[in-house]
Amino acid sequence: MTDDAGKTEQSLLQLLADTDGGVLVTLKRDGRPQISNVTHHFDAEQRLIRVSLTDDRAKTRNLRRDPRASYHVTSTDRWSWTVAEGTAELTPVAADPHDAAVEELIDLYRSVRGEDHPDWDDYRRAMVADGRLVLKLHVDHVYGQPGRG
Repeated sequence: MTDDAGKTEQSLLQLLADTDGGVLVTLKRDGRPQISNVTHHFDAEQRLIRVSLTDDRAKTRNLRRDPRASYHVTSTDRWSWTVAEGTAELTPVAADPHDAAVEELIDLYRSVRGEDHPDWDDYRRAMVADGRLVLKLHVDHVYGQPGRG
């Protein structure tokens, strides 16, 4: 990778880190895209996007059938944008307020919000009641429009 290509990739990855909302694109059974606005956390060191999902949604069913996904973020002025492509890994669905899936959801909440929830017991119950799990999108490739300057 040339220095310019490396700088471009770093700029594109930085936009993933600088934003917490984007568009998740999964593939429907017929091959057309299914698009959802979601909140995420990006771990640059692991090149990993994490998103809280519910088990009964189309995006989750799509990812179980075909783990390929794309994720799009944009700057507030919409000039810069990044598309991250990767392979999805899904955690188990939260089944008990103190299971590993709920612990991962708590870690994701803290990572996205940068603070604790006001009532963790209520949060834990809600994660189980909602049938929540975590999408881990391993970023294999990025493309887009890096920031100006």
